Amino acid sequence: MDELKLNIDKSLLPKHVAVIMDGNGRWAKSKGMPRVFGHKNGVNAVREICEAAAEIGIEHLTLYAFSTENWNRPAMEVNALMSLLVETIKAEVKTLNDNNIKLNTIGDISHLPEKSKNALEKAINDTSNNTRMILHLALNYSARWEITQATKTIAEKVKNNILQPEDITQEVFASHLNTHNIPDPELLIRTSGEYRISNYLLWQIAYAELYFTPVFWPDFRKANLYEALIDFQGRERRFGKISEQVTPANT
Repeated sequence: MDELKLNIDKSLLPKHVAVIMDGNGRWAKSKGMPRVFGHKNGVNAVREICEAAAEIGIEHLTLYAFSTENWNRPAMEVNALMSLLVETIKAEVKTLNDNNIKLNTIGDISHLPEKSKNALEKAINDTSNNTRMILHLALNYSARWEITQATKTIAEKVKNNILQPEDITQEVFASHLNTHNIPDPELLIRTSGEYRISNYLLWQIAYAELYFTPVFWPDFRKANLYEALIDFQGRERRFGKISEQVTPANT
């Protein structure tokens, strides 16, 4: 693991890494355990990856914790997830503060159970002065919901003559998203071997590098994060240009 870490160029780190934490249920099933067992063990991965990301110099880490579609899961699992959320947040505030990590959320947390919402708000307040890294939890979040909400807000401003249609640019639209004060992710990691985005940060990942790993989230550790970062640093990011424009040939 130390050798992997040494291969990472800290001057070329992505400022923002987004993660789809997938595979908790299948991990638990492979061990003959209920899905909730997988979610509980996934907390260990969250703790280790947060610490590793902050330690190496990542400025923003966004974890897809609960989507708007997850409400459609069996009620028993949803209730267990909400209880686990409260327990985890309360237990991890000290770890966040010890690592100088600030907590933030994106998504509509107003629809979370009161206990979950209160625990979140307290943790956000208790970590508000931390400066090493910001951990963004995507809770009751989906990209289509976010884009729809932004569109409604902009439409209302046009209706009330606060904004003119010709003034709507990509920058103006982005300023109405939940992530308006967060740089776009440069690296998106999805665990468990699935190859889809699952309605996650669709606007923001337009130019993100996508990294898929077969490792289930409860087994994802520092070494796996380092491998993703090394893979990222080996890619050429052109943003619509050609190679020669990004890395001019020596003359």
